[in-house]
Amino acid sequence: MTPLLRPATIADAALLARIGAETFTETFGHLYDPADLAAFLTNHTPDNWTAELADPRYHIVLTMADDEAAGYAKLGPPSLPFTPQGKPIELRQFYVRSGWQGSGLAARMMEHMLEQARATGADELYLSVFVDNHRARRFYERYGFERVGSYDFMVGSHRDVDDVMRVAL
Repeated sequence: MTPLLRPATIADAALLARIGAETFTETFGHLYDPADLAAFLTNHTPDNWTAELADPRYHIVLTMADDEAAGYAKLGPPSLPFTPQGKPIELRQFYVRSGWQGSGLAARMMEHMLEQARATGADELYLSVFVDNHRARRFYERYGFERVGSYDFMVGSHRDVDDVMRVAL
């Protein structure tokens, strides 16, 4: 079955909290002390998602295969430490569950998010990616994203380095 992309709603807050925690843990959990991971995952709560889903500055898309979430992505106001060159927006999260990786779903999601970013009037899109996440970096580079800097990404008290990437819209 081909997953359907749809706008997430407030009714999806608990689902987004669950899959946000699951996808981060699935992808990166092995890198962290359990206490640091647990501290980081406190950000993935239904209340936090509800607040963002109710905020018109955010666009959150959920991909569903029947009743199962295959992935999600979130655009929102800039939060990364960068100096914008124009009118920016940020791709804050972009996760495809492991069973759907390599299926073409990520490309569909990215095309959708680029279209949504343009629809906001933004002329540049930023994101951050873990420096050692080579697969994700290659994926973003296929869409024209280029590294413009780096910053410390905190997971609990653990410091990682993330690259900030930018593409002109």
